[in-house]
Amino acid sequence: MKKTLIYKLSFCIIILLAGSVFPFCKAHNDKIFDEGIIEYDAKVVDENHPWAGMAPSVATMKFKGDKFIFEMSTMGMFNTMFICDQTNKTLTQMVKFLDIKQACIENENAITKENLNYKIKYVESKETKMIAGYKCNKLMVTMVDDPSVTFEAYYTKDMGSENMNQLSPYIGVKGMLMQYRLKKMGLEMQFTAKSVKKAEIPDNTFEIPAYFKIVSKEEIEKIFNQF
Repeated sequence: MKKTLIYKLSFCIIILLAGSVFPFCKAHNDKIFDEGIIEYDAKVVDENHPWAGMAPSVATMKFKGDKFIFEMSTMGMFNTMFICDQTNKTLTQMVKFLDIKQACIENENAITKENLNYKIKYVESKETKMIAGYKCNKLMVTMVDDPSVTFEAYYTKDMGSENMNQLSPYIGVKGMLMQYRLKKMGLEMQFTAKSVKKAEIPDNTFEIPAYFKIVSKEEIEKIFNQF
């Protein structure tokens, strides 16, 4: 009887110690969510690109359901934002620089056409790694137009909606991209998540501020071409 009691007490103590020493073993299993903020490290893939000096070193994504806004800033002056609405299938790009405040809204057809300029194919791997505290699945990515160019991308199933990537070159990836490459306005960059925060995101976060002027894609491109 005494031995049985001792064994039970010992087992309970071991469980308690394991829970205090290894809390991370279940930490993120309880944090599957579709609303929050991710901060990414950002770097230019081609450092010899004419715009490399303007490229931001960090980027922030705020997501909620099937919407997200991706924000980048260079020296706190040149701000670029992308609002993606998976439900309405639109991608809005906003540029804010000095007295310039412009936005263009692209529909699904325009987005699909633009994605053809960065056409990729990927293969799921059984390998995983931890990024910003989350277990991420590895993708081996190949550029369709130049198969000699390959790179790794990672995503997690622990946050975001399954439709997060339906309007991106990574269509079909059912989870949040935590390390990946993307090309916009002729500049290819790699993003790697460095922190994740669960937070309530107001719905108006995904609205275009009233002081922005709606323009064509060509008008937005002119801003970048000036540099």
